[in-house]
Amino acid sequence: MNKLAVIALGGNALLRDNEIGTIEEQEANTTETLENIVFLLEEGYNLVITHGNGPQIGNILMRNDAGEQQYHIAPMPLDICVADSQGGIGYMIERMLRNVLSQHHIYRHIISMIGMVTVSPDDPAFENPTKRIGKIYSEDEASLLQATKGWQFKPSDKNHGGWRRVVSSPKPIDILNKDVIGKLAREGNIVITAGGGGIPVYFDENNNLQTVDAVIDKDMTSSLLAAEIGADEFYILTDVPYIYKDFGLPTQEKLEFLNYKDTVKHLENGVFGEGSMAPKIIAALSFIKRGGQKTIITEAKKLADKSFGSKITMNYES
Repeated sequence: MNKLAVIALGGNALLRDNEIGTIEEQEANTTETLENIVFLLEEGYNLVITHGNGPQIGNILMRNDAGEQQYHIAPMPLDICVADSQGGIGYMIERMLRNVLSQHHIYRHIISMIGMVTVSPDDPAFENPTKRIGKIYSEDEASLLQATKGWQFKPSDKNHGGWRRVVSSPKPIDILNKDVIGKLAREGNIVITAGGGGIPVYFDENNNLQTVDAVIDKDMTSSLLAAEIGADEFYILTDVPYIYKDFGLPTQEKLEFLNYKDTVKHLENGVFGEGSMAPKIIAALSFIKRGGQKTIITEAKKLADKSFGSKITMNYES
């Protein structure tokens, strides 16, 4: 049976920090990233692709804001904006991937799916929103929006001053349509789904689906999806080639081969960046704990030359 892998594309796979986000830039970046996963298909892997949406969702929210202020267009809630980003980015990945595979004479069906992910409305994360989204507001603008819309704000995390809206980042519980995703992928179809961590939803007392203003961590959702569909391997593509201990410090050390137990010790010792690598490590460990064989954290171009980045393997011990 062919191996099944879930590949989580990081934000830089679509848009670089020094770019303004034109469609030409995003298509070129996406094509370059996807070229690097061709070898997995040539080796017979079945694939599910997930992706981030940070810059894109920020732009959608700012368009939302501008449309309301300038043209009195009714703004859409965050869940609709996330769904919009999934549709647009999924379409772009699908079209670029079809072109890449055509160049390599590989034929696979490719399906882009809107992905909903259940969360608990009682998740403690809702007590402390931390995820900054959208534009930077002045203090007066933030105060007005907090009073009229109930939004919460924190100082911008960049050196621009001002205030940004913050929402919660609850833990993903379940992936809707996971059985369909797994079935399609094992049949050889490439599935693109769970963009931006998925659209957060929950079932109310009447078993109806409701949504919340929240953003789910993309790597945690991807890890959960990989485990739930029984993937063999989980790839987290980021902007560094390896996992590093004490990244950026004089004591920096490349960690290329890790098992579950040693990785947990490193995490507990705080050697991974809290806002950067640590969440990816937690997602990687979660996949291994749930039965996955291997997680690879690396930059996309490391895949092309098969010089894989850092690997966290099984041998989970409870």
